[in-house]
Amino acid sequence: MTEPQVTSAYASPTGRVQAWTEASTLHIRFDHPARHNALSVDMWQAIPPLLAQAERDDAIRLVVFSGAGETAFASGADISQFEDMRAAREAVAHYETIAEDALAAIYRCAKPTLACIRGYCIGGGLNVAISCDIRIAADDAAFAIPAARLGLGYRLSALKNLVHLVGVGVAKDLFFTGRRIGAQEAKEVGLVSRACPAADLPALLGEYTLAMSENAPLTVHAGKRILQELLKDDAGLDRTLCQQLIRQCFDSEDYAEGRRAFMEKRKPVFRGK
Repeated sequence: MTEPQVTSAYASPTGRVQAWTEASTLHIRFDHPARHNALSVDMWQAIPPLLAQAERDDAIRLVVFSGAGETAFASGADISQFEDMRAAREAVAHYETIAEDALAAIYRCAKPTLACIRGYCIGGGLNVAISCDIRIAADDAAFAIPAARLGLGYRLSALKNLVHLVGVGVAKDLFFTGRRIGAQEAKEVGLVSRACPAADLPALLGEYTLAMSENAPLTVHAGKRILQELLKDDAGLDRTLCQQLIRQCFDSEDYAEGRRAFMEKRKPVFRGK
């Protein structure tokens, strides 16, 4: 993985989450290796403000989530906090609200999001990954939803995201059994887009950061929003919004630049305007 170059512009509110920019990519890395990057309350809380800042930053084209070290992307919730945070009904509601806010911020982020996964991607960590637009994984990655082994209730939004990715049958298989699957099976069932040897993961990630830096951000944004609309039923689908997003692309300076670059047989330079 690229060594982090933390910038003051994206200072994380907790030392357990690193944030830095590299060219047009914002990296958000879970950094709690002593607990395999298990997600503590402060880690959940760090996500929404960083994403909100990225949405306001025209220079950012992609947000990448990863885990520190080689052992885990994120190994679920930090169960050492369960006694304090989940022992009482009010604490359960508070914890679930914090986690749900973070996952919703990832899913709704206007910028494309990508989970770059090594090692354990379990429970809450898997929820983060499936809230992202794209998932790539090293061949040492391991995925599981162990809720049934812990007696936990599992949030509707997470199961909905899971079903959208892998279908009801596979979702039931993974959820009911709590079994762990590797990167290859995860790719076969559609849980991740691409898998590769661990040594090749930085290069694979580089393909995505380069593509996002070169492609038209207005077109990518429009595509993301329209795809989200398509997941709704017909009654909830906002066709007017979809049409507006498409028109904005055709009315943009980037569309004019794309046409000029095509005619001049050169690579376009898109500015998101």
